[in-house]
Amino acid sequence: MILRRFPLFFAMLLLFSAVQSQIIKPVKWNSRVDKVSDTEANIVLTASIDQGWHLYSQYNPEGGSLPLVFTISPSNAFALVGKVAEYPKPTEHYEEVFKITEKFWAGKAYFTQKIKVLTDKPFDFEISLSGQACQDDGYCVQIEDDLVVKVDGSQYNKENPVDTTVIAVVDTGKIKPDTSKTETATLSPDIEDAEKAGSGIWGVIIEAILWGFVALLTPCVFPMVPMTVSFFLKGSENKAKSRFNASVFGISIVALYTIPIAILIGVTYFVGGQSITTDIFNFLSTHWIPNVIFFLVFIIFAASFFGAFEIVLPSWMTSKADSKADRGGILGSFFMALTLVLVSFSCTGPIVGTIIVKSTQGEIWEPIITMLAFSAAFALPFTLLAFFPSWMKNLPKSGGWLNSVKVVLGFIEVALGFKFLSVADQVYHWGILDRETYLAIWIVTFTLLGFYLLGKLKFKHDSEVKYLSVGRLGMAIAVFAFVVYMIPGMWGAPLRVLSGYLPPQQTLDFDMPRIVREAAMLNGGGSGEPTKLCEKPKFEDILPSLPHGLEGYHDFDQALKCAKEQNKPLFVDFTGHGCVNCREMEANVWSAPEVLKRLKNDYIVVALYVDDKTELPESEWITSTYDGKVKKTIGRKFADLQVTRYEQNAQPYYCLLDTAGKDLVKPRAYDLDVDAFVQFLDNGLKEFKARQGK
Repeated sequence: MILRRFPLFFAMLLLFSAVQSQIIKPVKWNSRVDKVSDTEANIVLTASIDQGWHLYSQYNPEGGSLPLVFTISPSNAFALVGKVAEYPKPTEHYEEVFKITEKFWAGKAYFTQKIKVLTDKPFDFEISLSGQACQDDGYCVQIEDDLVVKVDGSQYNKENPVDTTVIAVVDTGKIKPDTSKTETATLSPDIEDAEKAGSGIWGVIIEAILWGFVALLTPCVFPMVPMTVSFFLKGSENKAKSRFNASVFGISIVALYTIPIAILIGVTYFVGGQSITTDIFNFLSTHWIPNVIFFLVFIIFAASFFGAFEIVLPSWMTSKADSKADRGGILGSFFMALTLVLVSFSCTGPIVGTIIVKSTQGEIWEPIITMLAFSAAFALPFTLLAFFPSWMKNLPKSGGWLNSVKVVLGFIEVALGFKFLSVADQVYHWGILDRETYLAIWIVTFTLLGFYLLGKLKFKHDSEVKYLSVGRLGMAIAVFAFVVYMIPGMWGAPLRVLSGYLPPQQTLDFDMPRIVREAAMLNGGGSGEPTKLCEKPKFEDILPSLPHGLEGYHDFDQALKCAKEQNKPLFVDFTGHGCVNCREMEANVWSAPEVLKRLKNDYIVVALYVDDKTELPESEWITSTYDGKVKKTIGRKFADLQVTRYEQNAQPYYCLLDTAGKDLVKPRAYDLDVDAFVQFLDNGLKEFKARQGK
């Protein structure tokens, strides 16, 4: 009835709606030109997506929303290098309507096309794009834009112009890796379900929990136990309220350790993205400045524990927190927790620093998880004592034993402090701490610790040891046994238990007898002839040789070229100087005869150090398709390779590739299962032969 009475009105309404749908532009585009070298430039397109909308990726699967498609107008002024790359990683969401997992961005997305400039005059880079953007409630519009980017050809050196045929249309919705320009280009993401790295996180978590319990025995923390108990005894007549406040107390301890770390990571991640956060963590774990600072902090704290001086926070800080704790209730419980954290800082600070630095070698969330584990273990006994104050009478009283604990921790901090100096030494190739020098320091340190436990050494605040207790004797025996275990390492013994904490065995001057290595190489499986290098490896005078006498490379392109020449699969090891888990894998898995012979005979091996600070020649710089930045060092170049292809930044990470740079099997991360690693290598070789038609 209404349609009949007002046909003109509804016709105009429909027309208005159609017009509105045409003028809605939820995605705005900006462009810029980044100079890469004297002959190459990056055309960078930035998509700013309105709030409540999302833009679909070039790689959105068929059968769903329309993917982005870029069409580049041909020109004699430039040649394309590779394909249009996108970053950051798009969000993935399973769409019930299409029954597929779609890929899209909200907020901002970036697209990069590298070109080789073939003229010294200004020219226009014309690119058209089409795709689809949708609101969160399901309303969608098509995206169509024609962009013209001005490029100043006069900035580029055209002494040797290249006559290259330009590809007229780039259909990135069905993009395939382009191998025509560079072998590295084959390493674009094409693995849908690569095995996630970071299984070693559980080892870090367990270590954090153990350190949380150890921190309870420190002289800064243990005296806080009576204070905690007396605080919660005040309201113990109301058990429900008392236990609620005890819960608040425990949760507050965990929060005070964990939330600051989470905020730091959150701010850097949301302001600069994962690449910025990763850069910060990489800086903390590998740069010489934080590592030397941590080394000095540990030595200073050790001197304090030995009695040279006392390290305390400003009295006004702890006094203010302590005064507010007297208020009682939830607020009082929180400030009681704050007092505990502040007072115990001088003992827990080095432990917390160790945990944070070690966990930054994995994913960006690992420091939060490990700090949560540490603080939960640290808070648990205090929380239980707050719940059950009567348990206090069963605890040992404070006394001279606490100072002994303090001194023992001092020796341990001396040993751990040199680990940080060792990381800086390896990354920057200072040559200060080779393996035997490092071992000599540890041997002397723990020998002195053994004599201290026997009462042969005394420090300033020590009580007189009238007799040797069974406990001290047992600890002394364990320490001296540890010293005896380390001594053969001076002459090449692998010391697998300590492999993650020692410099690589390749830095040892007193090399293990060659006959031992050769005997190990002759045992186990393997099927091919021993691998011979095709040419002198790049960076061999900078980076350590491969472990266990293996021959190999430190540059991906060089290794892939050799794999093609010898028609062998490529074993890629993403590793690092400061990577504890990498050293453990090399010492405990690579050293197994059945693994070692397969690596020697069946594969071309390349170890890519992602944390090395050596700067590359300008001709070898790359511009990342992940974050758009120019990578100028060995470490940044190969770290970008790992992140771009596998979206992983944890090491170790092992990949098996064919001669075209394609993955043979799923990559493998940290796992000390030797049999599983052998199966991994065998499966890769089997798939390689299948592709070769053998």
